[in-house]
Amino acid sequence: MTGLRLQTVPAAAPGDIIAGLTGTPKTIPCKYFYDHAGAELFERICTLDEYYPTRTETHILARHGRDIGTWAGNGARVVEFGSGSGQKTRLLLRHLSEPHEYVPIDICAPQLLINAQSLRESFPGLAVKPVHADYMKRLQLPANTGARRTAVFFPGSTIGNFEPLEATAFLHRAADLAGAGGGLLIGVDLKKAKPIVERAYNDSAGVTAAFNRNVLLHVNALCGSDFDPSRFEHVAFYNSDAGRVEMHLRSVTSQTVTLRAVPEGPLAIHLDRGELIGTEHSYKYHIAEFRDLVTAAGFVSRHTWVDDRRWFSVHAFDVNRH
Repeated sequence: MTGLRLQTVPAAAPGDIIAGLTGTPKTIPCKYFYDHAGAELFERICTLDEYYPTRTETHILARHGRDIGTWAGNGARVVEFGSGSGQKTRLLLRHLSEPHEYVPIDICAPQLLINAQSLRESFPGLAVKPVHADYMKRLQLPANTGARRTAVFFPGSTIGNFEPLEATAFLHRAADLAGAGGGLLIGVDLKKAKPIVERAYNDSAGVTAAFNRNVLLHVNALCGSDFDPSRFEHVAFYNSDAGRVEMHLRSVTSQTVTLRAVPEGPLAIHLDRGELIGTEHSYKYHIAEFRDLVTAAGFVSRHTWVDDRRWFSVHAFDVNRH
């Protein structure tokens, strides 16, 4: 990987893990899904028959690539949150006119470096500047070396993992990063029938269950804890009133887990039989309510593209600043 520099933003101590596991109800932030094993499991999820979001969004990006390229303009800098395997990135970059540089931001360093290098080889005229960071925090991007416009790319309906107030704060930060004249291209899962949504999070092969349990192994690595994933079961359901999928780990027995590598010293976490640890919320939106959310954060809506079943949407917004 000669010549590829990785900008790293120092990671915070896992205080949010401690706060989540000592709170009521107990939670683990969903960003901790993505250690190396978790990233690989998620890539498997994206190929499952039941998991419609990835293939539906990919179809929208391919079908409307020319329009998206026109919106982005010539010589754009693409900043991507949660770049993952880079498959959608490749599709986007192929439709852009002379993209100037690409700045992927991801919490999983191994996957970030591998995919950044692969994109650098596939697009030899493109400057690739990977940033290893938690994009939930305020970021300092590498210096813009002459791009005419910054287009923030946030696919996968990952915005749905944010609570509404968190989403608003995040979108304000995205507007700051894009700056005057910049834009946001974002994928959003739409509200639909409960059985369709629930199947996507409860696949028959059990890959999502393995992905969910793997977060405990990541917590063990970060906190010196002794979670046994086999003592938890995967739970995911659609909460229609809240408009979100809720994913949890249910303790199958009464147990006590100890976190040893924490600043305060060993910390015992007790779980009753049947007690839940919340690991993810995934909000679904109506198009109008999502537009309202984003425009309130400093953007103006330019385009919305949906699939024929209206299961998923991709939106283009411009920063509403001069």
